[in-house]
Amino acid sequence: MNNIQQKVLITGGAGFIGSHTADALSEKGYSIRLFDNLEPPVHNGEWPSYVKKKGYELMRGDVRMKADLEKALKGVSIVYHLAAYQDQMPDFGKFFHTNTVSAALLYEIILEKKLPVIKIVIAGSQFSYGDGIYTCVHDKKTFYPPLRSFVQLEKKEWDILCRHKKPAHFTPFKEDQAVNPTNSYGLSKIAAESLALQLGKTYDIPTVVLRYSIVQGARQSPRNLYSGALRIFVTQALQGSPLTVYEDGNQLRDFVNVHDVVDANLLALIDPKMDFEVWNVGGGRPWKIIDFAKLVLRLAESTSSLEIAGYRRTDTRHAVSDIKKLKKRGWNPYHTPEKSIKEYIEWFKKEGFNKVSKLTK
Repeated sequence: MNNIQQKVLITGGAGFIGSHTADALSEKGYSIRLFDNLEPPVHNGEWPSYVKKKGYELMRGDVRMKADLEKALKGVSIVYHLAAYQDQMPDFGKFFHTNTVSAALLYEIILEKKLPVIKIVIAGSQFSYGDGIYTCVHDKKTFYPPLRSFVQLEKKEWDILCRHKKPAHFTPFKEDQAVNPTNSYGLSKIAAESLALQLGKTYDIPTVVLRYSIVQGARQSPRNLYSGALRIFVTQALQGSPLTVYEDGNQLRDFVNVHDVVDANLLALIDPKMDFEVWNVGGGRPWKIIDFAKLVLRLAESTSSLEIAGYRRTDTRHAVSDIKKLKKRGWNPYHTPEKSIKEYIEWFKKEGFNKVSKLTK
């Protein structure tokens, strides 16, 4: 693919995945347009310093507004649709307007204006899988568990149980399995994936869906309360607060460094064999949350204690993605959680966030 004079639109461009992707594409000669609403709490209404003075076109707007998207798409040949609303709040409509309708508008505008867009990369999410597939250890039958009940969680029975009321065996997520999101974020993302792939196929607009696991690294907003364990634990560790670990700490998670995600983003652009398919982008190994918390404490040189208590109703018990499919395209996750933590701590301190106590609230 000839990148000379090609303009790339990155929605959610002020975010940490978008900005790192912009840097990598810029190094390869692409022209960059970043589009973001800079909306709190993730942002503070201003373009962050890490996207300024780099020659990027900075365009403020809302992906829910067709007129804004029309302006953003003008002169563009490649789109990375990374903008998303992430939270566990009950404002259900906002999830679908931001995450799903915006994706539909992209294709609507491209067709309506006959825009020469040659590739769209859609940011999917591991949350689309929900709790995934489990296997009964007694009869070896597989099943898709429903969301754990309040009764079960209040009794501190954390594991997914089979019909024999025994802990069942978790299977890492594969792209071809059925999806069963547990919250509105996951529901809106799977809807966006589905319409993007179908519209892309129907109108011959090469489209790739990348289902990111929990992405970590520098520039991840400490104001984003949905951003996961790294932000929460580092913030607490550097401020001397107890690290709050939900459930029993034995839940498994899959962490992937933002630089590995960027590599996947760039591969999706140049590899036509990835078109019109879903690809997991994960870290390659499961981590117990309690072990991850201990690693943060060690790397942050913190004396904070661990506080194991509480739960979040729509959390999955385990969330780990199988990445064999993408590895066959030549991609691999080279960066470790240790690297992610170190990078984040360094950036966090440099930006002075460790002095802002309200971030942990």
